[in-house]
Amino acid sequence: METFVFLFSFSALGILYAMNSIPAFQEPYVILEIGVAVLVVVFLFYFLITRGNPPKDVLFFVFAVFSFTCVIDLVSALEYDGIISGFMAFYQKTGEPYLGTPYAIMMCYWDGIVHFIMYLVMISRITDRKGYRSMGLIWAGSLCANMSVFIAGIVAGKYGSEIRPAFWINFLFLLMPVWGAITLFSRPKDRPLIGGYNAQQAQSMKLIWRPTDLILVVLLIAAMAFTAIRGLVALDSPLEACSIYVKHYEPYLKDPVGYPRVMMLHLFFYGLPLLGAFVYGLLKPGCTWMSDWTLFLAGAMIQCQWAHIGGSLHPRTTAQFRIPNGVFWSVLVANLLYAVTPILVALRVCNNPYFFLKIAPFPGQTGLPNSAEKDTKIKDK
Repeated sequence: METFVFLFSFSALGILYAMNSIPAFQEPYVILEIGVAVLVVVFLFYFLITRGNPPKDVLFFVFAVFSFTCVIDLVSALEYDGIISGFMAFYQKTGEPYLGTPYAIMMCYWDGIVHFIMYLVMISRITDRKGYRSMGLIWAGSLCANMSVFIAGIVAGKYGSEIRPAFWINFLFLLMPVWGAITLFSRPKDRPLIGGYNAQQAQSMKLIWRPTDLILVVLLIAAMAFTAIRGLVALDSPLEACSIYVKHYEPYLKDPVGYPRVMMLHLFFYGLPLLGAFVYGLLKPGCTWMSDWTLFLAGAMIQCQWAHIGGSLHPRTTAQFRIPNGVFWSVLVANLLYAVTPILVALRVCNNPYFFLKIAPFPGQTGLPNSAEKDTKIKDK
């Protein structure tokens, strides 16, 4: 099924080429109508061909339809970068002109490549009746961050006065990952929440004897400081440190397109509390929620940082907003380390989960069934 979805998704090229060639299809409201109609037709197509053997997971249809749109995003990015032509010129003018901003171009590359691969893998897992919860949480975090920054950036940035009818389709791509995240969070975890002897041993060790966790705590605290200063810059804080940072290190934060500012505010108000919670989770044993939320934030952070770093380096970004040459490597390394930190935490939690499990009670401990408590008392007598 994943091979079929992969091949069918490229039929989007034919639709784009036809719309680019026929002037009647290039009117703003016509673009919106065709966009909605195509999404409905693609959904009905997959619904009908799977009626004989319907998928057990309704998210299959979300992944299949979104795979189709991934090709459109990839074509958009490639055409804006001058690699291909003849498919999206009409959309650049009367559809969504803000897709030509460096941030949006990098966002489309991420959707057209990374999300596309993830959809195909998750479709394969659903078809084979296998679990995909961990990857699904990474996808949900990535797409939620992607679309929330994208939509808010359009409204708050310089393109807020150029909103066309096609803009409203974007809300579908925000609501679906939110619904997907709620669905995936509510499903049983892939691993048990309760551990025995190994969990007790892991949780009895102080942080000083867990060097990996100690390094991660230091990285998380550094990431929190990095998030805070960039968030304050986005809030136009008068602090001298913020003025120095935006002037000499990341002037891209003041780009009038609005995306960098909105992204920093997202990370400040949502990412910062989660980073702090992860520090707590590495200090306090038995935080079973760590396995889910680290995956979700890892997906969000890597997508945001990809678009942010790529946008600040893209040739379309005005020279005054690019990273200054004198601090280029230090700023780049700081951003890359910032992106990698939640991924490292997620890998730590998933690969060695004993510290984050609830400990099963042993004979003689509280919480045992009554019969076990009686047997223990008899032995003591």
